[in-house]
Amino acid sequence: MQIENPAFDYDHHGGGYAQRRATDPRIAAFVHQALDGAKTVLNVGAGAGSYEPEDMYVVAVEPSATMRSQRAGRGRVPAVIAKADSLPFDDGAFDASMAMVTVHHWPDMAAGLRELRRVTRNQLLVLTFDPDALDVFWNARYFPELIEVEKARYPSMDFLSQALGGTTRILPIPVPLDCVDGFQEAFYGRPEAFLDPEVRRAQSAWGFLDTATEARLVKALADDLAAGRWDQLYGHHRTMPTFTGALRLLVNRP
Repeated sequence: MQIENPAFDYDHHGGGYAQRRATDPRIAAFVHQALDGAKTVLNVGAGAGSYEPEDMYVVAVEPSATMRSQRAGRGRVPAVIAKADSLPFDDGAFDASMAMVTVHHWPDMAAGLRELRRVTRNQLLVLTFDPDALDVFWNARYFPELIEVEKARYPSMDFLSQALGGTTRILPIPVPLDCVDGFQEAFYGRPEAFLDPEVRRAQSAWGFLDTATEARLVKALADDLAAGRWDQLYGHHRTMPTFTGALRLLVNRP
């Protein structure tokens, strides 16, 4: 699948995003551990401020007015209006930087990653999903067109590592059963959530499908849930305390 522009239109479709995509403290623990030692942190593609540390000096960058407007409700600092591929900061201006589930929205990912590396003295964190691991989640069976969208947008781990240079650690991140950050894998044991249009609206990949395709995919899941077929195949997910799928935290150092 070819996607001409991977960026989701958050200005028109990002309202209420903060209510569905909250910081999950278990995932945040991995992020904050990787930020250890940093005093100044840049968050690019910051959105409403998920995973920003509260004990460090944070500068946020966010191009969407709709997303910036949701930061105050979370007690986050106002965000600078800029884009990843043209950051208005000096070389090495920050101890650390972070890009939390955002790089797949960047039209020029390589340029954005180079800019992040340029303005960061030490560790650079990227929270993302590994496109080569997306098939391990059961939604690959129910939502194949959606997964094709995701595979077309998410960069490979090799691409990210090479674009950043230096050395990169790739950490698989377990997702808790009651995860409060509403990305797709957050609902691995709560499949009924996908029947809620508000849940899907907070997952940008659905915005790349036409309404007829979305309706067909959701109906297939709803039918299998009603008939008990989903539980026959995947019901054990309802009691799994964590699920390690495609979520990855990359920790890059120069």
